[in-house]
Amino acid sequence: MKKQTEYWLNSAGDDLMLIQEIIGNEHLTNMVAFHSQQAIEKSIKAVLEEKEGAVPKIHNIITLRGKIENYIELSVDQELFDQINELYIDSRYPMDMGFLPDGKPSKEIAEEFFKIATEINKNIKEYLADNCERTEK
Repeated sequence: MKKQTEYWLNSAGDDLMLIQEIIGNEHLTNMVAFHSQQAIEKSIKAVLEEKEGAVPKIHNIITLRGKIENYIELSVDQELFDQINELYIDSRYPMDMGFLPDGKPSKEIAEEFFKIATEINKNIKEYLADNCERTEK
């Protein structure tokens, strides 16, 4: 596996670890949602790095998912996936980060987002472990 691929996976893992630390705090559901989107984006970009050597500078996870469907199929709840996709706001204002159009996600929705991000990351890690060249360390 390429070093850059590992960087993408490690960064996605950091987002998931952060979520694990804050998932119980109902005031941070927006941050759980935002970092779930980030973990999904980075996991998908790991596949693109490994298989194509080029990672587009886009953040739309629906578009990114389409770019990897020749390599791996990600079976997820499409409605929730679409909602997670809405979370990336090209903004520098903290009040926008991790909010859905109607505000903060509920604790239950945030937990579903985390579950999807975790599943996608796990599936991609397994796929890459089985389908990429081994590199010497």
